[in-house]
Amino acid sequence: MRPTDIESLIGVGRPAISSDGAFAVFASSRPDLAADRTVGQLWRVDLAAGTPRRLTRGVHDRSPRLSPDDAVVAFLREDARGRAQIFVVDAGGGEPVQVTDQPGGVTDLAFSPEGGRLAFSARVPEPGRYGTVEGRDAAAEPPRRITGIRWHANGLGYLDRPAQLFVVDVPATDAEPFYPPAPALDEPRARVVAGPATQLTHGDADWSGVAWTADGAELLSVPDEIESRRRDLRDRVVAIAVDGGAQREVLGTTENLSIASVDVAPDGTVFALANDVGEGGVDFVAPGVALFAVEADGPRALTDAETIDLGEVGSHLTFDGDQVLVQDRARGRVRLLRVTRTGAVSEVLGGDLEVNGHAAAAGRVVASVASPESFGELVMVHGREMRALTSFGATARERGVVVPVEREVTGRDGYPVHGWVAVPEGEGPFPVVLQIHGGPYAAYGVHLFDETQVLVDAGYAVLYANPRGSAGYGRAHGRSIRGRMGTLDFADVMDFFDAVVADDPRLDGDRAGVMGGSYGGYLTAWIIAHDHRFAGAIVERGFLDPAAFPGSSDIGSFFGQEYVGTDPARIAAQSPMAVVDRVRTPTLVLHSERDLRCPLDQATRYYAALKSGGVEAEMLIFPGEDHELTRAGRPQHRVQRFDAVLEWWSRHLPVG
Repeated sequence: MRPTDIESLIGVGRPAISSDGAFAVFASSRPDLAADRTVGQLWRVDLAAGTPRRLTRGVHDRSPRLSPDDAVVAFLREDARGRAQIFVVDAGGGEPVQVTDQPGGVTDLAFSPEGGRLAFSARVPEPGRYGTVEGRDAAAEPPRRITGIRWHANGLGYLDRPAQLFVVDVPATDAEPFYPPAPALDEPRARVVAGPATQLTHGDADWSGVAWTADGAELLSVPDEIESRRRDLRDRVVAIAVDGGAQREVLGTTENLSIASVDVAPDGTVFALANDVGEGGVDFVAPGVALFAVEADGPRALTDAETIDLGEVGSHLTFDGDQVLVQDRARGRVRLLRVTRTGAVSEVLGGDLEVNGHAAAAGRVVASVASPESFGELVMVHGREMRALTSFGATARERGVVVPVEREVTGRDGYPVHGWVAVPEGEGPFPVVLQIHGGPYAAYGVHLFDETQVLVDAGYAVLYANPRGSAGYGRAHGRSIRGRMGTLDFADVMDFFDAVVADDPRLDGDRAGVMGGSYGGYLTAWIIAHDHRFAGAIVERGFLDPAAFPGSSDIGSFFGQEYVGTDPARIAAQSPMAVVDRVRTPTLVLHSERDLRCPLDQATRYYAALKSGGVEAEMLIFPGEDHELTRAGRPQHRVQRFDAVLEWWSRHLPVG
């Protein structure tokens, strides 16, 4: 793959399936360089033997939900001002009808059990902010008064526009359209939606999730209230009456659970994906997300958090009869599991793939998956058989895809280190790039990965592993670096590099570079301060100065304290900034201007220290981007980043 081939990376979102299992609806998405944005539409596929067909033709239609009678699809589409709004369309196709006109944009949606109403969450800005007053520039807004310990979030900005809950009637998809009014003295405002929405919640709490109770009388959601003194990750589940907005607590903070999602089974049982954060409320390292049934006497865990990890980004619940389908990440894969009410677990879909979303009905399961040769496909599981319903990966395969080879080596202390190697065609020897993932409680997987493919296409062999601290190998593996970052994880990645290079004559270990982002940026900076073998390094969006993290990062109120501790000496013993004077490796520092997860000052302070120490260093800052540049940034910025990476390696690690 070349950098511009990111356009071939077509992703498939969480699908919806009709109640009789006859058809499914899903959204595709991909980067478009000409539009310089992510684009995508909704598709419908008949599951018996159908070919997917485009259902909508919007710029970026997503998040489809089917009405209980399978007649209507509700989804999100951006309006003329770029705000996500709910639209509905006949499940057979047609012109979509706009349902909402929310100034802060819609964030989630769900049909009521009888299908006549939609519940949704939408951000509600303070009057006068975020374009609510036409022509008022952000610089002219009044000051923000901040009294809590949190005030911003990566990808969002300030937290002064909390998500509130609403309900709205579903309009008829064949109703008379709206027409622009003729000019008049009182300049009537053009009507764009069928009817007003009713706001159920108010105040400063940010509400996450919209799950209807089985009787349609209430919504279940999780409020996030900003703390005044210390971080508390414990959540509540609250039921809000659809008529009147009265609230009652379903699950309290005394259960010490952080709630990732909550949903209601057809029989009314409440389930949650959650992890125990302890009585202190901040024990989040390798969280061990499990499935809980919320019962009268409290939550009951149905899966083992020590060995089954349901915390993959995008994880959600699918109800299949009286059983629950969930996603489990394991050894670079994400498999689909079936869990019974008694806690029995069986695999529905596994192998060399990563499940990203799922739905089930009438004995059929549909899932969106990624694999080594495809960024996204929709598959159907019926009994023991799996059948692909799409072939989006063909475009990427035409551009050229190298399937990495899985490896496991024994580290210096006897611990197994699992990872992959991707090598260009030919005998070599090839220069080697060691890649390190973020997190640290994340993992490299088996999906088609543009970061690796672009480097291999340019003539580099690429090594990458999931060292201790990563997800997918049990909770003990993930918690092992707590309070000792830069020790076991450092040993694992270096041992993997040494063992794989020594075992493959195509790999030239004397010509090597190292790169990583976020926690991977941390470990890259740590490595080049302790090992000077690499010809060059790329430190991207790194966690580089733990001492400066509190008060600057959106997770600074707990992340560093839980990983590196609070003792200044112990923090310094795990800090790349504390050992930056030892770096001799030419280093490219990449960062985004609006990164609030690892704020820009992490990069600028590190870069300035490199320059002060006489290290050959450059810094590249991307305007308008946040921590998700490499995954969800503007396509042109993503290509420009790849160009900079390849240019850096061409200078410091030439292929010739």
